Amino acid sequence: QVQLVESGGGLVQAGGSLRLSCAVSGRTFSRSAMGWFRQAPGKEREFVAAISWSGGRTDYADSVTGRFTISRDTAKNTVYLQLNSLKPEDTAVYYCAAGFAGAYGTRPYEFNSWGQGTQVTVSS
Repeated sequence: QVQLVESGGGLVQAGGSLRLSCAVSGRTFSRSAMGWFRQAPGKEREFVAAISWSGGRTDYADSVTGRFTISRDTAKNTVYLQLNSLKPEDTAVYYCAAGFAGAYGTRPYEFNSWGQGTQVTVSS
């Protein structure tokens, strides 16, 4: 059974930083693209960042480009999201997702396993 467990969320002031982690177990992590999505209250889940299985390709939402960085450690079966220069509008539940083996995408339907989410709250 696939498990994705996020950690690292919390409360931070605007301009601050957080590092989210997602530990993956129960599947071939090394062949799966990974992604981060977020959902704010009353809004739809939106794409934040994605990284290919090799780590050679990354994509970001326009709203986070230059501030967030996605990375992965295959040896640890873990994907990370570094959040810098946080803004109140970044407040949301952040979800880690694993894509279909060998595929790459940035849309929710292109990911078939999801974590439970971790709350990020940015105060002004």
